[in-house]
Amino acid sequence: MNLIAAVDAHWALGKGGDQLVYISQDLKRFKTLTTGHPVILGRKTMATFPGGRPLKGRRNLILSRNPDFAPEGAEVFPDLDSLLAQAPEDACVIGGASVYQALLDKCDTAYITKIHKAYPADCWLPDLDADPSWTLAEESEPLEENGLTFHYATYKRT
Repeated sequence: MNLIAAVDAHWALGKGGDQLVYISQDLKRFKTLTTGHPVILGRKTMATFPGGRPLKGRRNLILSRNPDFAPEGAEVFPDLDSLLAQAPEDACVIGGASVYQALLDKCDTAYITKIHKAYPADCWLPDLDADPSWTLAEESEPLEENGLTFHYATYKRT
């Protein structure tokens, strides 16, 4: 499986149930990386999507303990074992923090957008630079959008 996330300078993911910042170039890259592949996410992450609806062009696999949560166009799984039984190898883990935490050890590639700024946050991704089981495989040159600098980094499990 692959993991896709945008993090700040301290590996923060978000605050108050939402991303720290939206970067249109990064959203286009996200769409390119995920279209045609199943995505694995939590209920709260789906709530941040336009209209709170599943992503089009992707099989949406939602991890949620809420038995009443049944969005049209998505498959909901009450636990990790049932989700993993249905998740194909090319699935992309796209958040939130608890879903990343639960599935990080099942991923072999992580596509990280590294934002060159620190934000107030309440959830983080583990620092893959400090984790010996991950190696930085590829890194882009710095990019800029609306005064915000960021770059893309691809990590591989060693």
